Amino acid sequence: MLFRLLSIVRRQKTSSGWQNWSSARCNMTAAEAQSVSLPAQAQVVICGGGIMGTSVAYHLSKMGWKDIILLEQGRLAAGSTRFCAGIVSTARHLTIEQKMADYSNKLYHQLEQETGIQTGYIRTGSISLAQTQDRLISLKRINSRLNVIGIPSEIISPKKVAELHPLLNVHDLVGAMHVPEDAVVSSADVALALASAASQNGVQIYDRTTILHVMVKKGQVTGVETDKGQIECQYFVNCAGQWAYELGLSNEEPVSIPLHACEHFYLLTRPLETPLQSTTPTIVDADGRIYIRNWQGGILSGGFEKNPKPIFTEGKNQLEIQNLQEDWDHFEPLLSSLLRRMPELETLEIMKLVNCPETFTPDMRCIMGESPVVQGYFVLAGMNSAGLSFGGGAGKYLAEWMVDGYPSENVWELDLKRFGALQSSRTFLRHRVMEVMPLMYDLKVPRWDFQTGRQLRTSPLYDRLDAQGARWMEKHGFERPKYFVPPDKDLLALEQSKTFYKPDWFDIVESEVKCCKEAVCVIDMSSFTKFEITSTGDQALEILQFLFSNDLDVPVGHIVHTGMLNEGGGYENDCSIARLNKRSFFMISPTDQQVHCWSWLKKYMPKDSNLLLEDVTWKYTALNLIGPRAVDVLSELSYAPMTPDHFPTLFCKEMSVGYANGIRVMSMTHTGEPGFMLYIPIEYALHVYNEVMSVGQKYGIRNAGYYALRSLRIEKFFAFWGQDLNTLTTPLECGGESRVKLDKDMDFIGRDALLHQKQNGVYKRLTMFILDDHDTDLDLWPWWGEPIYRNGQYVGKTTSSAYSYTLERHVCLGFVHNFSEDSGEEQVVTADFINRGEYEIDIAGNRFQAKAKLYPVPSLFTHKRRKDDMERSDLHGK
Repeated sequence: MLFRLLSIVRRQKTSSGWQNWSSARCNMTAAEAQSVSLPAQAQVVICGGGIMGTSVAYHLSKMGWKDIILLEQGRLAAGSTRFCAGIVSTARHLTIEQKMADYSNKLYHQLEQETGIQTGYIRTGSISLAQTQDRLISLKRINSRLNVIGIPSEIISPKKVAELHPLLNVHDLVGAMHVPEDAVVSSADVALALASAASQNGVQIYDRTTILHVMVKKGQVTGVETDKGQIECQYFVNCAGQWAYELGLSNEEPVSIPLHACEHFYLLTRPLETPLQSTTPTIVDADGRIYIRNWQGGILSGGFEKNPKPIFTEGKNQLEIQNLQEDWDHFEPLLSSLLRRMPELETLEIMKLVNCPETFTPDMRCIMGESPVVQGYFVLAGMNSAGLSFGGGAGKYLAEWMVDGYPSENVWELDLKRFGALQSSRTFLRHRVMEVMPLMYDLKVPRWDFQTGRQLRTSPLYDRLDAQGARWMEKHGFERPKYFVPPDKDLLALEQSKTFYKPDWFDIVESEVKCCKEAVCVIDMSSFTKFEITSTGDQALEILQFLFSNDLDVPVGHIVHTGMLNEGGGYENDCSIARLNKRSFFMISPTDQQVHCWSWLKKYMPKDSNLLLEDVTWKYTALNLIGPRAVDVLSELSYAPMTPDHFPTLFCKEMSVGYANGIRVMSMTHTGEPGFMLYIPIEYALHVYNEVMSVGQKYGIRNAGYYALRSLRIEKFFAFWGQDLNTLTTPLECGGESRVKLDKDMDFIGRDALLHQKQNGVYKRLTMFILDDHDTDLDLWPWWGEPIYRNGQYVGKTTSSAYSYTLERHVCLGFVHNFSEDSGEEQVVTADFINRGEYEIDIAGNRFQAKAKLYPVPSLFTHKRRKDDMERSDLHGK
């Protein structure tokens, strides 16, 4: 059991240091461990005794859950936690990651006082270096976001860097970011302290106990099978680190957890002649691909090389992670970078080159949340070498998820359900992590794309569009056109153009937007998630009325835009549903909703053989025909009148287009522009596309991509799920009141929360901002996540932005809060509060004046818009 181990730790007068972990600290022999008898049942079983597992146990016990068992196959903290470099850094790109790291930092700071176990916590601060202006811009963007969530940071000069860390060579620097409250800590001792606190709160901890598989019955966790017997449980938490992938696949019903290990190297040196002080700042030199921290008066330095070495592709390896084989040839580029940054180290004796596995995910973000296929099966893994920084916060959010049903912050960017089974191929993961690991320190400018694992899911039109100059981006494994390069453009220069300023594709997208407004364009939008819900009686309508906020009892052929809400009234999905007949509905959702939405529907739909839910995403190619001449093209192809009198807005009808029958034509475009969506059975896709392009020639037709779509929808104030809308955003906060059936005596999920909000007011409002004094050609562009200031006070962040070619201005969407100047507490946000403010948008430290508008905004455009131009379908992803 744990207790002897903890007593050993408590007797120590000083911290043992993260690098020391001897077998003497083991709490019992292997023979003794085998004789331990496990409890027959528990509410929760946690797999993994590292920083993640102990953090989840700690936070669950703090929230009142006591019937918890934590199982570790080796010894506590003997996995990746043992070899962690011990750096706690809040300098992250994503706000949710910044918040997790900030919480972790504060937790570790007070953990020693709470538990009596020394954790080696030292507040050193960190300095992120910039060798280029683009890197400095990236740091300035991070700095702005850190400041507004209460994390002190500042941009400093190379001279200041030299003052804070005199051993650094600063001659090639253009600036840096200093975060004074970042820290270093002994990661193994933190895990032990968390385990100690959890144990004192009733959590039972057993090491040397291997989980063979998780038992599942009717899609629900029922228990675990271990090498010492079975334990019945309601919840299982997979915190198995690099073994999480295989543990997930070993279940009776497999759970896909896409992660893969790579070798990670860092060196340890003897103390310097004048030992470094314990408070010496941690250095991150991303352009040099290295990090540096003080270690017992010497140096610990590692990095993320350009040519990583994947490991354990074939499967499970060690019970406990051992130091893998040294590879000085592989480490040499990082060593050279270290010596350039700290020349005085050239004569310093190196003690050891540590080589340990670290797990990485396909998109560089950790994985948390409940499995989409097994209820009660939760995951927290894939930390991308940031496990210590995220451990406290991630454990807290997952515990909230289990206890309350959802975490206190929007964590969609980390949710397991953002992935599908398609991302779990061993070959895909091996190739993707070889790209991901270098990207940890690569400069990431807006709209960059992964290069590996591509062309996995494609439309039948992919080759045709590619031959016509399509440039591609990927969403949920699906290739989607960004824009189309004209034959006279320098393709190579365009592909290599990466900037925070005006991009080289600006003129291309402008011409596509102009064509959408003046003639007609075709956009392949086949990646949208498409479900059909049918029943033999009224079951389909009844369950959909409960699951969705808008009234779906509409005449056959009508389309309803609606939210799929949670109990708090927040958007789990934002979609369009067409009623095909009395008992059949066609549901269109964002691309990355395929797993999440399916899981949500299956969770609430009764097990009724007369009710069928089918994923038909692969059955239909979707073409968006946008522009005033779309009606002429479709009329000519179908020999049917397509004017608003015959085909009203938000209407769906099966038609013949060319020679093809059974085309679902919908009078909507997801942009507010006139036009139609065509859902085409895939076998007819090429024929219909060819016919549309042929007939459309006389009307000036051309291909367009998602960048044009983005510009069109943002200038019309169309929000979309996943960036503007999320699980903590309600319809009343974003102008969606008309799409909620509150006036009807009809229950639906989230109704009570919305009634309460309607009575008491909202605490944030989605607002459009039009930049006034911004020079599109010379100034940095807003992309997303920029702080919003009202009368000089921070009130929120932008959620999305685009250049409006119609307004010839940048347009941003974002939520405005009303923070009390005295207490900082949130207050009700009224339309008057929005309209009376003077606004600025902070772009990398520079503030630009902006005009605020609430939805709807008919006065923005001088030309008259048709009634069907006001249709608002907020679907496509970023």
